This record gives sequence, C-alpha cells and structure tokens, in this order.
Amino acid sequence: MTTQPAGWRSTTLTRALGLDLPILQAPMAGGWTTTALVVAVSEAGGLGSIAGAMLSPDALREEIRAVRSATEKPFAVNLFAPLPAPSERGLAEWAELSGVPLPALRATAPRFADQLAVIVAERVPVLSFTFGAPDVTGVDCFTIGTATTAAEARALVDNGVDAVVAQGYEAGGHRGTFLDPVGQSLIGTMALVPQVLDAVSVPVIASGGVMDGRGIAAALTLGADGVQLGTAFLATEEASVPAAYRAALGRPSTVTNVLTGRFARAVRTPLVDRLEASGVTPPDYPLPRLFLTEPPYLVGQGGSRARPLPAAELVVLLAAEADDAVGTINDPSNGG
Repeated sequence: MTTQPAGWRSTTLTRALGLDLPILQAPMAGGWTTTALVVAVSEAGGLGSIAGAMLSPDALREEIRAVRSATEKPFAVNLFAPLPAPSERGLAEWAELSGVPLPALRATAPRFADQLAVIVAERVPVLSFTFGAPDVTGVDCFTIGTATTAAEARALVDNGVDAVVAQGYEAGGHRGTFLDPVGQSLIGTMALVPQVLDAVSVPVIASGGVMDGRGIAAALTLGADGVQLGTAFLATEEASVPAAYRAALGRPSTVTNVLTGRFARAVRTPLVDRLEASGVTPPDYPLPRLFLTEPPYLVGQGGSRARPLPAAELVVLLAAEADDAVGTINDPSNGG
C-alpha cells in the first residue's frame, strides 16, 4: 500500500461536512440499515445515513437520538420526497398473483412534512432525499438530492440542494427518477457523473457499482466529490440482512417495478419472473411491498463483490484501496 498522503480524501464535500473520507453509506430502507451501521461508518470517517423514509416521526426522532448518543461525528437522514397518494387499482389481482392474502388494513407512508419537522427540530446535520425535488431552501442543514439524469440534477439545484447524488444504472435499490420515464434514465455511473458535473455547480456524489477503492478512485478522477455505496454495506456485520438475502447478493439482478410499484434494481427471483410474466401493471408504490411475504432483494450489479466485514473495517479497507489506486494513477512509471 502507498504511504504517501492521499489528497483525494479532502474534497469540497468532506470540508463542508467535516468528514475524513468522501465515502457515504447509502440509506437502505426496509430495516437493513441499523443504528450500529450508521455509527460505525461515521466513526470510521465517512458519512453514515439513517434510512428514515418509512419511519414515523416518533420512530425517526428515536433513531436520530440513538445515533447521536453513540457518535459525535456527522450523519445523515434520508427521506422520500412527497409522493401522490397511491391508488389501489389492481391491488387485489396483484395479491392473488403474489400468492398472499390481501391485507385488511392498508399501511400508509409517513408524511414528509411531519418527518421534516423532526429533522429540523433535532438539528440533523445532513438531510438527503430521493424520488423528487422538494423545495428545501428554508431547511437549515446540508441537503443532498438524488438524480438519475442531468435534468434532474438541475431541478434539484434549482430547489436549493447543496449536493447531488448521481445514481447510475448499476445501483441497487429504487431508482430515484422523477422527471423522465425510467427507461430514458438508465445511464451508467461513469457516463452520468460527467453529465451531472457539467450541469450543476454543487458537489456531485457518484453512486452505482462502486464496491472497492478502485471504484472510489475512478469516481473521484471523473470529478466527483464523494462516492455513495449501498450494496457494499449489505454484507457487513452491522447490516440487519437475513441470511437468504446475503446469499442472494451475487445473483443476477434486474430493474423492475413488480416488487414495490416503483422501478428498482433487485435480484431476479422466481417471484419476479412470475409477476413480470403476468403482464399485470403493479399497484402504486408502496402498496405491493406491504403484502409480499418475500422481501425484495434490492442489490446493485456489484453484489458478488460485497465483503462480510465489520462496517468500520470495510471503510478503512476502502480508503486503503483508494490510496493504492490513486497512487497507481499518479505513478509516473505507469504513465500517470
């Protein structure tokens, strides 16, 4: 490993947030992101993130306080931008195809405004969000929005965000697309990051397909100020991921809307095949996921390279690998 100082660690983003490393843990809703995971990443010098999108205001407040009691380092809370109320069109047919009974009680997602009030009251240092471009000009914290196209990045900046996550096609989980149809927004990370950089003047965070320090070095070489990793943290000891999910990380994935009602990259399972073959349009998000007995295995294209390590050790290893990769790029003997 190179022992030379690594200038890549200091970027506009890390200086703004007080981070040691431009490494962000992607928020993973569904119960996979734990307090321990968030704390471990932040303590190791990156930015841990609470997956707050499906938490009630009371539960969100409790989680924020739990993280804050365990670390003095910066952390983020992620929310979903406000979405239209879901229609139950096709829900009964979808339940039948899924092989599970239609629930008698429909759960609803928490209101964005109520969650945002908690974030403001608790003085959370970083707010990130996906699925849209809500107006955050009056929010007194650092804000990060998710874009899958340059146009979405511009819309986010127009609404006051401080940084943009450029979510590439390779990324696991839900697509953050909110302007154009998803089919027109499936751009690879290496192609998307330069497009977003050319479109906005705020820091850009690369997301999608990054599993090691080589990917971090590549993203920063393109001009990104940080890198967000999700799938890489699914295999860590702190992630609350069932054994079947962990075993599926290396299986082929696909971008589909059949599991949750929104397009997401997930493992292709027999359930996905059956639902797609039915030809039935899934009900609106999040209704399908409320009654599926099999949790959607959301995973990126790099899933086979996820490493089962403690999260802090993974962050340290990622940084060391990035040191090595940057050193190789800058080594004159390699033409750098």
